[in-house]
Amino acid sequence: MRRSLKWLAVATTIGMILVLLGGALVTKTESGMGCGRSWPLCNGEFVPSDITPELIIELAHRLVSGSVGFMVLILSIWTWRVIGHIRETKFLSFLSLFFLVLQGLIGAAAVIWEQSDFVLALHFGISLISFAAVFLLTLLIFEIDKKFEADKLIIDKRMSFHIISISVYSYLVIYTGALVRHTNSSLVCRDWPLCINESPALPSNLFEWVQMGHRAAAGVIFIWIAYVAYLAIKKYRHQKVIYWGWMSAFTLVSLQVLSGALVIFTQLNLYIALMHALFITCLFGVLSYFLLLLSRSRKNK
Repeated sequence: MRRSLKWLAVATTIGMILVLLGGALVTKTESGMGCGRSWPLCNGEFVPSDITPELIIELAHRLVSGSVGFMVLILSIWTWRVIGHIRETKFLSFLSLFFLVLQGLIGAAAVIWEQSDFVLALHFGISLISFAAVFLLTLLIFEIDKKFEADKLIIDKRMSFHIISISVYSYLVIYTGALVRHTNSSLVCRDWPLCINESPALPSNLFEWVQMGHRAAAGVIFIWIAYVAYLAIKKYRHQKVIYWGWMSAFTLVSLQVLSGALVIFTQLNLYIALMHALFITCLFGVLSYFLLLLSRSRKNK
């Protein structure tokens, strides 16, 4: 039974990543209205008659999201029964299902009733919470804590501050990135890292403010994670889970910055844009695991 549960957990985690990338694909290709103002059917039809690329992308995203939703439900119930004795299991099971349903309802509302870009930008972040909960459940099922001896870990105040602060701040970075997509501000600045490298100046309109605000937020989290990774090398090398966790976080945030720059240089290449979304998804998963470790650490104290 435990082996089957592991397979389901891995498949559900991958499925949640596909849901997140599918949502990004819908936004990047402007396929949100591919099925018209109709949900869950496309244009009110069970079998769509007028097939367009936008319809295929939007419908595929809905089908994947619905299928993964059932997988999350099964995983939540199954983990509740099998590893419900682990302190975080029930909370994570509820969290994964609740936020997946919530993101589905927001997506449906965006289709049926027009929503502002600032509201739509919340969609990706809400989906990320559901992904993080599923990812953490998977780690619990595979007993990663025991392999890294994390069940007896004690995290000091300085590292605790960085874990909490970076995790909260990362959500701001994620929101500003989603806002860039939803306001179609991705290519409003032709250069990188400045909007126009030859003429440094403050943004002149809302779209430039959104784009440059996201770049500034991303720059801060890159420097911040680089600093904490340095601390991990200097002072936490003996704590494997802390050391390798921050090495992974620094690698992911570096790839995130690099892919963000390549989005500009390649004039919004779709594959690079999706990789950009993938790296921040993985980074958020690592930061969420740190929060779980911090919760364990406080209990150990």
